[in-house]
Amino acid sequence: MKLVIHGKNIEITDAIREYVHQKIEKAVNHFQNITNEVDVHLSVARNPRISTKQAAEVTIYASGSVIRAEESSENLYASIDLVADKIARQLRKYKERRQDHKTQPIPTNEAVVAEPVADTLIGDRTPELPGEVVRTKYFSMPPMTLAEAQEQLQLVGHDFYMFRNAETGEINVIYKRNHGGYGVIQPRPRNSNRHTNGKNGKTGQGNVAMLEKSKA
Repeated sequence: MKLVIHGKNIEITDAIREYVHQKIEKAVNHFQNITNEVDVHLSVARNPRISTKQAAEVTIYASGSVIRAEESSENLYASIDLVADKIARQLRKYKERRQDHKTQPIPTNEAVVAEPVADTLIGDRTPELPGEVVRTKYFSMPPMTLAEAQEQLQLVGHDFYMFRNAETGEINVIYKRNHGGYGVIQPRPRNSNRHTNGKNGKTGQGNVAMLEKSKA
């Protein structure tokens, strides 16, 4: 198992490195057969207006899936303890789901219902990008179904998850909706009529769908 440790606003001392290895290796000890690589990111947020937060983030690449956990506190070692416990629970859930998929048929009660295509996804807000790229991540994108993407979203703990749709081959984004459920952002089919935004004359290329449980 490959374990990589990164640091931001903090020096990774031998004592910290040894503690991370001890805690994380113990957390993944029973899951090494499905764990390919473990990425640990330690950081200290220094803001004079708030108390110092020391965060520990763990990302595990396991058999084509990504499992992530993050915890923060005022003590780095405490954050490492918390995230080690959390990632162990995530791995346990992931392994149980894999075993369930092997013994049970894949459920078919998930459906994508198309919603009217919006002129814009940002409404009246002004699009604004951060001044600089703080962190860059690279992930492989093996084709997967919407149900598999939904599972990945739950594993990484983010509000959204980008994936390659196994049915269309296109890049899609599944996200948690504010009012419950999940939504899917996908490219408009190439053979459909383009929709023009009257305000700026630009052609809309996106489509939005909602993932919900079938009533059948």
